[in-house]
Amino acid sequence: MSPAVLLLFIIGYFVVLVAISFLTAGKSSDNDTFFVANRNSKWYLVAFGMIGTALSGVTFISVPGKVGAPTGDQFAYFQFVLGNAAGFIVVCTVLLPLYYRLRLTSIYGYIESALGLWSYKTAAGIFLISRTIGSAFRLYLVVIILQKFIFDSYHVPFAVTVLICLALIWSYTYKGGLKTIIITDSLQTLFLVASVFLSIFFICRSLNLDVVSAFETVKNSNYSKIFFFNEFVISKFHFTKQFLGGMFITIAMVGLDQDLMQKNLSLKNIGEAQKNMFSFTAIFVVINIFFLSVGALLYIYAVKNGITVAKTDYLYPTIALNYLGTAPAVVFMLGLTAATFATTDSALTALTTSFCVDFLNFNKRADSNSKQAIATRHYVHVAFSGLMFLTIVFFNTINNDAVVSAIFKVASYTYGPLLGLYSFGLLMNSRQVNDKLVPFICLISPAICYFLSTESARLFGGYVFDNELIIVNGLITFAGLLATSKPKQTVAVI
Repeated sequence: MSPAVLLLFIIGYFVVLVAISFLTAGKSSDNDTFFVANRNSKWYLVAFGMIGTALSGVTFISVPGKVGAPTGDQFAYFQFVLGNAAGFIVVCTVLLPLYYRLRLTSIYGYIESALGLWSYKTAAGIFLISRTIGSAFRLYLVVIILQKFIFDSYHVPFAVTVLICLALIWSYTYKGGLKTIIITDSLQTLFLVASVFLSIFFICRSLNLDVVSAFETVKNSNYSKIFFFNEFVISKFHFTKQFLGGMFITIAMVGLDQDLMQKNLSLKNIGEAQKNMFSFTAIFVVINIFFLSVGALLYIYAVKNGITVAKTDYLYPTIALNYLGTAPAVVFMLGLTAATFATTDSALTALTTSFCVDFLNFNKRADSNSKQAIATRHYVHVAFSGLMFLTIVFFNTINNDAVVSAIFKVASYTYGPLLGLYSFGLLMNSRQVNDKLVPFICLISPAICYFLSTESARLFGGYVFDNELIIVNGLITFAGLLATSKPKQTVAVI
């Protein structure tokens, strides 16, 4: 596949997104438009667009690659997906009604009323750090692919490639913010879904399989085992660990994350928000089945054609870009680009919103839509783009996959304290936390969890923590809050 063709495709793709930005934002781009799309979004567009945000470029590449990994993953990831679905239902029935009742712009405003100012700033700070590192990590992994298959051919430095990607994202998000992203993410999700189905079509055609025979081939292959009920202690794939981990990770990293919740808060009412979440959940589960199927078919194709790769993440791009022809290569790049930038554009908007509302107090200002406030929001948007650029360049400078993955893993641990904070606020409203100690509790908890993740096999007779570690993280935070809290004083009414 010619790098020139791929580059032209990328340019054309972003021309379309920038055009959509100017059409949706119109002449005005006030902060109400940027933050919550004037609370007038269509639930079906939000539901469909959230798929692109939830399925990052990492998912697009890694989920198919893991199917045939030496660790024996097969379709074990689907157990995690089922846990995700259960988590989405909890978010829909418990957290969304709370956010709508309080009419929040930033979901962390709840923590201020429930626990206090320091707790509120801690929760918002956790999101800013975690989402910046997490989004930079996801974009970094995809920029590596773009660098390898496109920009290396033109001797473009890695840092310039990153800068180009972020500049393109900024160009179509800076004006309309969430209002634009709801439209662009819907379009990008369409590209993503089409890419998955077309990839299956092209691989099946290369293997001379029709729909029925492809299904039978995948089902009878060595890659299709879904449910793992091995001994609980030693198997990270055990259903209980995967399901519960998926459920609580979803509650924390979706329901307690400004990024995905911001789209829900742009809808007219709670009824539309819940329709959005239930529809999104159904689509999410189905599309992941097809992602796993792509993985199985890719490995069957690789075995038949003697293809080997250094890393499982390289399997999909290697076959799509080098073996299947021009059309499949363009389809792959379409899906990869859509998945990556739907995640990153949404994250930049959410980071800007959270900082403006939670730290610059835009929600408490009478002039939140003034020219000065809009200019401030533009500066914050640029600053987070720059911060993400520096983070990605730092990842590349380290040039050590293990270290980079560890940094990302530590960032994911910080959602555990959010789980503890919200749980305490919802379940223990008769107790008052020691607000100034909360930041320290939220630092200690993930540190303990990181120690447990590295030493659990030695300490607990071979038990290895996996996704369920977020539950432990939340419990440690909850216990710390409980230990340092006291009963609320009630004022007697005479």
